[in-house]
Amino acid sequence: MINRLVDYDAGEVYVNGAEIKQADVIRLRRGIGYVIQQSGLFPHMTVFENIALVPKLLKWDRVKIADRVKELLELVNLDYAEFHKRHPAQLSGGQQQRVGLARALAVDPDILLLDEPFGAIDAINRVNLQNEILRIHRLQKDAAVHGAASRKTYLFVTHDINEALKLGTRTLVMHRGAVVQFDSPEQLLRNPANDFVRELLKDTQGFIHGGDGI
Repeated sequence: MINRLVDYDAGEVYVNGAEIKQADVIRLRRGIGYVIQQSGLFPHMTVFENIALVPKLLKWDRVKIADRVKELLELVNLDYAEFHKRHPAQLSGGQQQRVGLARALAVDPDILLLDEPFGAIDAINRVNLQNEILRIHRLQKDAAVHGAASRKTYLFVTHDINEALKLGTRTLVMHRGAVVQFDSPEQLLRNPANDFVRELLKDTQGFIHGGDGI
């Protein structure tokens, strides 16, 4: 609903202080990064072309686009010279997700939506990608502290409670379409709102939150 791929029947949704049904939907979507399960890369495009897609739509000049693609591949720990001419079929699942993340960050959006982005990734790569997400968000957080950029909001959807607790500064638990608890990970663990949340937390792996998630 946040990027209006699905419209809502009632209520209001505000992004950056504006109700989104009053906004131009194309402009809204171009200002929100979006990472989905299975990366969603265009198979006929190279890594460079996939990451450069939205900057090209926004008519950035070639030099600015090239610099941004290089910067983003470095950010997600992929060597530019090795990867920028490859197609998605030439990448591993984890590499595809890194490129998908780089593409979502291309125009430096204030909001990044991550819709179960690691659901189809093996356990080792999943942990590595979780750590990458935290590292990238911390870099942006540190930049904001020094006045170089604004703090970013990452909205991460997952069915894995350990992933939610590891990555989130606040965790929203839903059950049968309703919000049952919206709290910091620490409060969720200490004071579960009901039996459903209590049962969900049985699967936590001795998790202790570090206080610097997303």
